Amino acid sequence: MTIIASGDAAPPTAPADPGVGPLLRAWREERRVSQLELALRADSSARHVSFIETGRSRPSEEMVLRLAEHLEVPVRERNALLLAAGYAPRYPETPLTDPALEALREGMERLIQGYEPYPALVVDALYDVVAANRGILMLLEGVPESLLVPPLNAMRLTLHPEGLAPRIRNLREWRGHLLAQMGRQIALRRSQRLRALYDEVSAYPVPEQDDEAGPPAEPGACFALPMRIEHEGRTLSFVSSISTFNTPMDVTVSELAIETFLPADPSTVKYLHSLLP
Repeated sequence: MTIIASGDAAPPTAPADPGVGPLLRAWREERRVSQLELALRADSSARHVSFIETGRSRPSEEMVLRLAEHLEVPVRERNALLLAAGYAPRYPETPLTDPALEALREGMERLIQGYEPYPALVVDALYDVVAANRGILMLLEGVPESLLVPPLNAMRLTLHPEGLAPRIRNLREWRGHLLAQMGRQIALRRSQRLRALYDEVSAYPVPEQDDEAGPPAEPGACFALPMRIEHEGRTLSFVSSISTFNTPMDVTVSELAIETFLPADPSTVKYLHSLLP
């Protein structure tokens, strides 16, 4: 079973300055790279990079893309750089429901269904849920309908005081992990909508200390930070792994991430296999 979100795509980023130079300089400073270092990476000269940033030289389309690549600028923002330099966007933004992405959709659904009975889901750049398997639906049992209105948001579902948060035994640790993850994404993408989501979920109330009741984590469950969550009177333990697509050539595809939850102890494995055979 899958859930397909119906949220609107993120709007294109409007350049803060009519020229590409200040935008490139902002990305370079954010990445903490000097003009000389960037020039060496891009097989150019510090003088040329300086001229581009000050507007004294108009970069070629190839140079814009080369500098963006070495600055690890997200695909969506590379389009913004090209527009600011006077060129057409290079990367399309294909709706996930478009027939052209049918193979991608089917592949992702097979992947997360094949991961059952363990939880797995696909999210976009704003952590809206694109697809989820039965393992995720099992964890969402009991969550109020008001939080399940599409588009479902993974961060909101996890950290909201009426969502999964009250069931997460190590909420403070897991919350810290999620907020740090969002912070890294904000630094990478400079998304105002992601920043707004961060401000929302980070303001949710947090208990002074985690619920220490119940059995301790099983030996061998500390190879990575686990999410310890209660379900039907049992404490399940998971570690998560996030996968993205290599060298995406489409904005939509570049912003998709597949998160899988691996059982962190034998009792979680046994329980899930008995629940979702």
